[in-house]
Amino acid sequence: MSQIESVLQENRVFAPSEAFVKQATVSGMEAYQALCAEADRDYAGYWARLAKEHVVWKEPFTQSLDESEAPFYKWFTGGKLNVSYNCLDKHVEAGNGDKVAIIFEADGGEVTKVTYKDLLSRVAKFANALKAQGIKKGDRVIIYLPMSIEGVVAMQACARIGATHSVVFGGFSAKSLEERILDAGAVAIITADEQARGGKHIPLKPAVDEALDLVAGKSAIKSVIVYKRTGGACAMKAGRDVWWHDITDSQSEVCEPEWVDAEHPLFLLYTSGSTGKPKGVQHSTGGYLLHAVLTTKWTFDVKPNDVFWCTADIGWVTGHTYITYGPLACGATEIVFEGVPTYPDAGRFWKMIQEHKVSIFYTAPTAIRSLIKAAEANPAVAPKSYDLSSLRLLGSVGEPINPEAWMWYYENVGGGRCPIVDTFWQTETGGHMITPLPGVTPLVPGSCTLPFPGIQAAIVDETGADVEWGKGGFLVVKKPWPSMIRTIWGDPERFKKSYFPEDLGGTLYLAGDGAVRDAKNGYFTIMGRIDDVLNVSGHRMGTMEIESALVSNPLVAEAAVVGRPDDLTGEAICAFVVLKGARPNGDAAKAVIKELQDWVGKEIGPIAKPKDIRFGENLPKTRSGKIMRRLLRSLAKGEEITQDVSTLENPAILDQLKQAGS
Repeated sequence: MSQIESVLQENRVFAPSEAFVKQATVSGMEAYQALCAEADRDYAGYWARLAKEHVVWKEPFTQSLDESEAPFYKWFTGGKLNVSYNCLDKHVEAGNGDKVAIIFEADGGEVTKVTYKDLLSRVAKFANALKAQGIKKGDRVIIYLPMSIEGVVAMQACARIGATHSVVFGGFSAKSLEERILDAGAVAIITADEQARGGKHIPLKPAVDEALDLVAGKSAIKSVIVYKRTGGACAMKAGRDVWWHDITDSQSEVCEPEWVDAEHPLFLLYTSGSTGKPKGVQHSTGGYLLHAVLTTKWTFDVKPNDVFWCTADIGWVTGHTYITYGPLACGATEIVFEGVPTYPDAGRFWKMIQEHKVSIFYTAPTAIRSLIKAAEANPAVAPKSYDLSSLRLLGSVGEPINPEAWMWYYENVGGGRCPIVDTFWQTETGGHMITPLPGVTPLVPGSCTLPFPGIQAAIVDETGADVEWGKGGFLVVKKPWPSMIRTIWGDPERFKKSYFPEDLGGTLYLAGDGAVRDAKNGYFTIMGRIDDVLNVSGHRMGTMEIESALVSNPLVAEAAVVGRPDDLTGEAICAFVVLKGARPNGDAAKAVIKELQDWVGKEIGPIAKPKDIRFGENLPKTRSGKIMRRLLRSLAKGEEITQDVSTLENPAILDQLKQAGS
């Protein structure tokens, strides 16, 4: 682990204002330390108290934490609940049915407001429609929808009837859908004719049709439910495909929730593994909901009069926890946005904050970096051209935010008065793990600061021993927490190997990131992935998947993919490719590059297209045939090779691979 060194020295500190501290749900460092001390004294008791206070149970749980089958931990055994009830009925029954739950802004700017009462009615009707299609508790349902009220309704309706949803990001290809349909054993798909993004209509249904052709005879899919978003041409297969409105409009507005065990799988969400096949991360009902609620209340300090906006897509875990579940369980008003930050111009986010009086704004460093660039190029779309005075809190998610982007966000968007919660967490953790609490934590640009109360985060060396503050190592979590991944769907061995590796003792959760704690204040800074998972615009992708896609092209003999730093996307994908034919040059090379980029876009999705493709007659390999990726990373960054290359079988190949598009 000696190679992980922290080179970031950040001395700027921003303490929370007195006014913010006074009104905060967790107010002041003493309150934070008291929560941490309570968890240290009685760990299971701490989470049990919070679960009783923040979640509505149909039947109370009898045991807080069951460690008898570690690392397959169980929380809140004996408890029965329903997530949809906790997000919707609870507020309507409390007399808040007329409060706005969702302000939806479509790509073209049209705005629709939905109250809690309306949302409950829509969810109940669609839940009844799902039941009429034969979908029942325990069935898996794929959701492949654009950002929409319907996306939230579909997820909540699955939760209401105890069906386990698996949302697939609308930018993923038919191939990605195929893998998930088969792995999850899904019985139904909920999709749309098209999605509207950036002024264009992009078909969704054809990808579903293509995926179902690929799985013909192998899948359990019985029905495809299609939401009519644009009215674009859409092939419908009789006996399988049905329109959302046709099966929903005549349904009753009453649907009794299916009360499920705390450990019932609420959803599967597939995330890239460092080897090949995507991993179906399985989340529970009770523990997941508890952490979604706590983090929304404590990290975002959500209050009844806030307007909360998380800009993520529901296809990612951020959209699950901080759009579909957390804010609604807290009775908040939230924005759901269909479009992109740069359409019709790069002032779209700021204009929406101004118009909807957004008070809490949560976005990704990638978006911030692209908007900095846009604001510098055109002052008319800079944040200062808009009234952002409604903002009181900002958040960052998806990847570490570099200090200069943090400062721009703090000064230009937050006007120097809004705390920034730089949240570290993962698909597997269900919610925030290391994050400032806005009424507690003095902020340091680029640092996610301190663990969320109750989360036992630490940094260890390769044997699992703690490293001293100031030294880099592996980020781990020492104790189970309620919203953690329960298993990898259908692959418990891979779950154990991936997250509780034997070489760290088998009891520590391995996050897969390198990190360091500040020598003085113990603040955490994340230094990047320790495996071959790329983080492009906050989206995690395995190098293996991209390599596999490249090699599946008839022109390609071999490929290796690495990441290199990129100002806009955080990390850019760089592919080193050996073709079956001669190594191309000039225009011929450009044509092959374009063909391979498009190929990967079709196989995986546009987000996975390599930014940089280089051709060699071979790849740098050890004599045992192992590709030397560390050398490729140096080449991708344009660094001189200073490492020992004595084990290389073919050192001359490095010169060939130096030039982009070579």
